[in-house]
Amino acid sequence: MSEDVELGVEHFGDTAAPLVLLAGGPTMLSWPDPLCRALARGGRHVVRYDLRDCGTSTTVDPEAPAYTLRDLAADAASLARELDDRPAHLAGIGVGGMVAQVAALDHPEAFSALTLAGTRPVAPGPVDDDLPDHDAETMERQFAIPMPDWSDRGAVARFAAAGAEILGDDPEAARARAERIFDRTPSTRPAVQMANQLGMVFARLDCAPRWRERLPGLAMPTLVVHGRRDRFFPVGNGEALAREIPGARLLVLEQAATDLPDAAADDVAAAMLAL
Repeated sequence: MSEDVELGVEHFGDTAAPLVLLAGGPTMLSWPDPLCRALARGGRHVVRYDLRDCGTSTTVDPEAPAYTLRDLAADAASLARELDDRPAHLAGIGVGGMVAQVAALDHPEAFSALTLAGTRPVAPGPVDDDLPDHDAETMERQFAIPMPDWSDRGAVARFAAAGAEILGDDPEAARARAERIFDRTPSTRPAVQMANQLGMVFARLDCAPRWRERLPGLAMPTLVVHGRRDRFFPVGNGEALAREIPGARLLVLEQAATDLPDAAADDVAAAMLAL
């Protein structure tokens, strides 16, 4: 990462143990506490981190980011090298899964394994013809929710809960996470809060060039995790990732939607520890 960028991190487990690096989607709280603890109990040094313009990482201007997806991928590789002199197991969720794919492709020497959760093999925006797009009815209902006053903690939490219910996630868990994200965000400025809660910065990022065609060249153990009920990135996206990455294992969480539910923490951790 560049010298003027600092990334907010949180550690679990023995710092001398092999590193599992969890890229936020976009904040580190996309990775549930129970999963982080389960990985640590499995003998790993777990570090989850916020992407730029989120959480306690460097925030400049989420409405006009002066970096690219490949810069975020380079951040992951630099952080992995800073934390451990051995290659790390890199995991990304949602938009963080896009960061993780590009990081593994651009910096394969920095990583020993890859986990991709609830993500897809193309950038935000129009999808390839063979990939399922966001569920249209769900998106229509989502966009019908009035935007909150992003400086109002309670309004932001209610907005998150309403959106989670539409997506098929746990509204109360979403409410609690939104409150934690709000409290960790360094500013109540609406653009900053919105970037932390929704990851809207990705709509403004330069995500070129395409990377999907490079996925068959990945040569590290890979786990793809996807919720069967995911309406934002339908499960066909995870199935495509698992097909195109040689030897990848696909773990479909039958009762999950967009989020990784706490109840699945042990199963996901076991699959990640097996890589």
